[in-house]
Amino acid sequence: MTEPIAVLGPGGIGGMLAARTGAICVGTERTVAAVGEVGLTLVHGDATMLTHPIPVERLEVSVSLLVVAVKAYDLAGALPRVAPEAVAGAVVLPLLNGLEHLDEIREHFRQETAVAAGSIGRVEALSPAPGVVVQRTAGAAVVEAASRDVDTETLAEALAPLRVPGIDVVVREDEQAVLWSKAARLAVLAAATVASGRSVGELRDDPAWRERLLAALDESVAVALADGVALSAPAQWGMIAAMPPDLTTSTARDAAAGRRTELDAITGSVVRAGARLDVPTPTLTALLEEAACRAR
Repeated sequence: MTEPIAVLGPGGIGGMLAARTGAICVGTERTVAAVGEVGLTLVHGDATMLTHPIPVERLEVSVSLLVVAVKAYDLAGALPRVAPEAVAGAVVLPLLNGLEHLDEIREHFRQETAVAAGSIGRVEALSPAPGVVVQRTAGAAVVEAASRDVDTETLAEALAPLRVPGIDVVVREDEQAVLWSKAARLAVLAAATVASGRSVGELRDDPAWRERLLAALDESVAVALADGVALSAPAQWGMIAAMPPDLTTSTARDAAAGRRTELDAITGSVVRAGARLDVPTPTLTALLEEAACRAR
């Protein structure tokens, strides 16, 4: 019998993945109660899908794959919701933003557990209430992953349950490349959307903000290069240019709602990497400071 998979943190992204794959939902008491009573609803465009995944506050059954989809600042508190023996021999795939979470996860799961760097893109999903997820973007979400713990064939096999309609999976060779391929531009966009209170399209169309975005992106790409990952600033800008004009970031949504944000985990991690690698990031640092002030 094939072992099940689980999602730790069935909010926007995690809830979308759980609804599409049938994964066990590992969440807070409030979320588990909501999913247990009425199920997990995914709204995507004109379609509404109601699913009934298994909700638990603590994962104790063995799984083959655990997707970690909590906010970066909730990671330390969420990891104890997973019994170490439940992921012994499994793959743990964090889809957290930023650059600094892999060591913490590896330190927590010391048994025979493979950890992979992961990212998810081309998707905007939010959870307006426990057990309800709204996916605003059309098309399939793209999950990228790489792991130093297992070979690519083993990793691809472990991630096979994620290959369902609405989700594409790409397996890479380099963990750092997977993290940086998203972090380089998200560090810029997260800080800029919070600092300005504007959407991606509004920022692109404003000459002054466009100049700041391009300068910050150049800095971020330079830090990535110093960290061993070669990225193209024009290619990263091309991805930003292709984003829907009304798109914002989850960081900006959290700031606007007065909630805690992931600014430190996202933009802060890139600024700290720049300091560690002796790469100046004046524009990005200024954006982070402005965003942090506005988010207070």
